[in-house]
Amino acid sequence: MKNIFVMALLLLTSQLITAQENTYYLTSEYNIGNYLGVDLNLNYVFKNKYALKVGFSGNIRKPKSQPDNYSSGLNGLFSFTTANPYDHFLNYKIDFGRIYALNKKGTIRANIAFGLGYTVIKEPTNWQSVESDSWVNLAENYTYTYYSYSTMSLTINPKIEFPLTRFFGFSVSPMIQLNKDRTYFGIGIGTMFGKLK
Repeated sequence: MKNIFVMALLLLTSQLITAQENTYYLTSEYNIGNYLGVDLNLNYVFKNKYALKVGFSGNIRKPKSQPDNYSSGLNGLFSFTTANPYDHFLNYKIDFGRIYALNKKGTIRANIAFGLGYTVIKEPTNWQSVESDSWVNLAENYTYTYYSYSTMSLTINPKIEFPLTRFFGFSVSPMIQLNKDRTYFGIGIGTMFGKLK
């Protein structure tokens, strides 16, 4: 699957060099939903009608399997990402879309996109309680191991894009990523950089 992403990226890059009337830009968004995270994409729009998007989304949440009395100890106060366990939902995707202008000025448009993704799910499991004799709990009171597996996902990602200038804009996008094991749903708010018009 990763070879497909590399091939799509090379194809997209070669098209960018030869096609002057087409647009290409980067988008980055913060996602809020049943997970929290980021979404990064390289976008190519052919003749203001058809879109190709190659990207990555990385999301985390509090583990569903975490014991109610879990504590990260004092170490967890100083480290947001390394001291606390999280469920991870990572997705490498290729989306195809259609562009619809929503006003005559071209400052609001819809990018209705869907595609396929290679999803990696990583979750803490095998929670084991750790006894501590100290009245100050410096470390976690549970140990755990991560279980990781991958699957294919269907991605549905319509966007409302606001290209404010030729090179900068904003976007708002609901997103659903469906697979046999987990579902991500949420909304992203972000920025656009590149040749937008």
